[in-house]
Amino acid sequence: MTQLRAAVVVASNRAAAGVYDDTTGPLLVDLLVSLGFSCDPPVVVPDGDPVGAAISLEVEGGARVVLTTGGTGLTPTDRTPEATRPLLDREVPGIAEAIRAYGVAKGVPTASLSRGLAGVAGTCLVVNLPGSRGGVKDAIAVLEPLLVHAVEQVVGSDHPTSGPPATEGRGGPA
Repeated sequence: MTQLRAAVVVASNRAAAGVYDDTTGPLLVDLLVSLGFSCDPPVVVPDGDPVGAAISLEVEGGARVVLTTGGTGLTPTDRTPEATRPLLDREVPGIAEAIRAYGVAKGVPTASLSRGLAGVAGTCLVVNLPGSRGGVKDAIAVLEPLLVHAVEQVVGSDHPTSGPPATEGRGGPA
């Protein structure tokens, strides 16, 4: 069986400029590989439009999950949600809400300031994560038990393809 492809996009002006090395992307690559995905090293881009371009490239390249880190806060350069939203066919708000709630429950009230989104773009699940190591570790705790199932659900592979039509019992053929 072929491994499903995943990707990590890091939104950071300073890491993209070489001011410092990103330390959050490798945590996410390790998570994805541990869950059985194939994943290249993180793609590091400046905040804003380059994030949307990187996500689009990964989705078009066949990634089944793209995790982003960074650019979800309140500063003027934090534009990851704005770059992500137009790419999504539908949002999955429960994932982003669970990540924020997990941080708040751990006693990090600033976790509620993350504006990260989660949603489906084509056959790919896209999730925006905070840019801090603590925020990424909290997100990993939330994502680890549900990510594979969520990715399978996007294409319906968690349900058998044979059986009665879904319209039975709802006004459809009997």
